[in-house]
Amino acid sequence: MTTLPKENIQNKITLADIQNHKKTDAPLVCLTSYTAPMTKILDPYCDILLVGDSLGMVVYGMENTLGVTLDMMVNHGKAVVNSAKHAFIIIDMPYGTYEDNPAHALESAKRLMGETGCEALKLEVNRSLAPTIERLVNNDIPVQAHIGLCPQKIVKEGGYKVKGKTNQEISDLIDDALACEKAGAFSILIEGTKEAASREISATVSVPTVGIGASPACDGQILVTQDMLGMITDHTPKFVKKYATLADIIGEAVKGYAEEVRERKFPNEKYVY
Repeated sequence: MTTLPKENIQNKITLADIQNHKKTDAPLVCLTSYTAPMTKILDPYCDILLVGDSLGMVVYGMENTLGVTLDMMVNHGKAVVNSAKHAFIIIDMPYGTYEDNPAHALESAKRLMGETGCEALKLEVNRSLAPTIERLVNNDIPVQAHIGLCPQKIVKEGGYKVKGKTNQEISDLIDDALACEKAGAFSILIEGTKEAASREISATVSVPTVGIGASPACDGQILVTQDMLGMITDHTPKFVKKYATLADIIGEAVKGYAEEVRERKFPNEKYVY
């Protein structure tokens, strides 16, 4: 098993560290986390941990992210921030908390950062929301801009649709990325976008990009942890590589436990006071 040097675990990743990762030899390692136990496992190996609104589906069994509330993000954000010693923590702003106007976004953002102590927030945006990014950044709230496939827009768009298929789409995405950078976003997450388009976006902006279903040319990569650990079995996106099949391992463990309980083999004298 690979382990990190002790000094790496102790050094807290900073915003400056993230910003300095543009086109470095070692891309940023990013995963999602929603709970304290998982955070403690992931933290030594990751540069960024994202408390994603994907927790709506992963933790709560929702069909999409639209039902996730600010209260949920605050509570899970606290758990992750309190358990991380190394990684830079970003929290998603959930649907309905920032789209209306910059003032509403700032109110939501202040609560999310103030109650969790996270380092930054992520917003699903395009260039029309550049003023919102600017408002947050001007109030000392670091923003990661999320472009491309935006899960909070799936109802409006009729599902999860890959972006960057046409020259016009690529041009629009580049304009979105540049507008977000100009507004002060310290990083751009590119999701579900054709590889050539993602590569061009990453080459165009001067801030680090993080890809999910995007391009190896991005300055970092992120996956939903439960996807890459093989804990979610009903659907596997094309861009997910499973590094383990924990669903099978957990199932076998629970099966063994159930059999021993029913046969009165557990607990035996070793496990009672």
